[in-house]
Amino acid sequence: MNFVVKSGRLEQEHTGCIVAGVYEGGKLTPAAMALDSASGHALDEALKRGDLDGELGTTLLLSGMSNVASERVLLVGLGAEQDFVESSFHAALCAATRMLCTTGAGEAVFCFNELPVNGRDGTWKIEQAVLAVADAMYRFDKLKTAPKPKRPLGIVALHVADPSEAVAAGAAIDQAVAIAAGVMLAKDLGNLPGNMCTPVYLAGQAEELGRLHGFVVTILDEKKLEELGMNTILAVARGSRQPPRLIVMEYRGGARDAQPVVLVGKGITFDTGGVNIKSASDMDEMKFDMCGAASVFGAMRAAALMKLPLNVVAIIPAAENMPDGNAVKPGDVVTTMSGQTVEILDTDSEGRLVLADALTYAERYKPAVLVDVATLTGAVVVALGEIASGVFSGDDALAREVIAAGDRAWDRAWHMPLWREYQDMFKSDIADFANVGPRGDCAITAACFLSRFTSPYPWVHLDIAGTASRTGEGKGATGRPVPLLAHFLVDRSRR
Repeated sequence: MNFVVKSGRLEQEHTGCIVAGVYEGGKLTPAAMALDSASGHALDEALKRGDLDGELGTTLLLSGMSNVASERVLLVGLGAEQDFVESSFHAALCAATRMLCTTGAGEAVFCFNELPVNGRDGTWKIEQAVLAVADAMYRFDKLKTAPKPKRPLGIVALHVADPSEAVAAGAAIDQAVAIAAGVMLAKDLGNLPGNMCTPVYLAGQAEELGRLHGFVVTILDEKKLEELGMNTILAVARGSRQPPRLIVMEYRGGARDAQPVVLVGKGITFDTGGVNIKSASDMDEMKFDMCGAASVFGAMRAAALMKLPLNVVAIIPAAENMPDGNAVKPGDVVTTMSGQTVEILDTDSEGRLVLADALTYAERYKPAVLVDVATLTGAVVVALGEIASGVFSGDDALAREVIAAGDRAWDRAWHMPLWREYQDMFKSDIADFANVGPRGDCAITAACFLSRFTSPYPWVHLDIAGTASRTGEGKGATGRPVPLLAHFLVDRSRR
């Protein structure tokens, strides 16, 4: 898929399709008005016939319009004008893309940059248009023996009314294409089944990414993990025949001595819950428990494609959590790489265990800031649903920085408390602390557990259990929070 910028008179565009909007009540947008005037009011006549009422996401495809060079014109309902917001913008773009994919159009011109969206500027709208179209075009069918034929739509032109906006629009496209590539990588990794996407496979993908983008890649196997005392990663992996790996990728785009941004992604490639086994319902979706790792892969790809002047280190603890005769048991005590001992009361709270050693390992890089990303708790889904990721940090300014990056990316997150009182829930009679509290667990206490391994550096935790994948119809990885992470890295690179 190629994205380009176009300006000029719409009726003179020789293209497969021009996409323009219509508000409820039949109000035409400026682009639609220009096409309507050129065609002798063909659009207005179609609306008067009742062919389209402007309801959000509805479409009407017209062809062979007089005095319009485009083969087709696609009208997209935008809903009520006063209610048109960011989510409406996305919904209209996705509806248009899905409709275009049912036609033979190989190129389309989108006229959405003209739509006012809650004060968002043209750069935001261009980037979001690229991401929304790429999302609507995405299809994971590489494991099917007879995948559907490739969609003909190969070029999307984003129209700007003022030619002076073209340079800024082109820069926005370049950034958005890089982020979209990262999102696609995260989706592909997340959607792979657990028998394919193993810790060793993830390590191989890191090496391949390193070859493509010049990353320095280090893979720590079981022997090296034992030497370093990374016993919580090893404990989680004990019940599996798949050996664990600690994956490190280093992107060196900044000054040689500049402290890096460190991204840590939870890489549980399949999570049965271990001895505390999960229920059978939706167990197949536990392949998504490595989406934190997948999003870090995606963010690294985006950073490299954007050529950010920044040092970034990705650390991914990868393991499979299975019930076996050798599996860790409730009540077992392990010594973390930090030297702290943990009583494992719940083997299904394994993500925080692998992250604990990864967070300690990260100290050697002297992070300017560390962001960990994990599908950590079902509780965050109860709290925030599938709309926002949870943000936890002892540094309120850092939390606000991450949330602001998510807002700019339209990959939203919400600040959750991390108060001292929550730390009292991990008491253990035989170890320094337990991995869960005696009265159950929540997203906040899980973040509190992680915080015990992060004192040497500024740290923020993203719980993406609700946002990393979709369930039900259209089940699959979303690629979130790659856009948030990419914008966070862009912001950091400008300091």
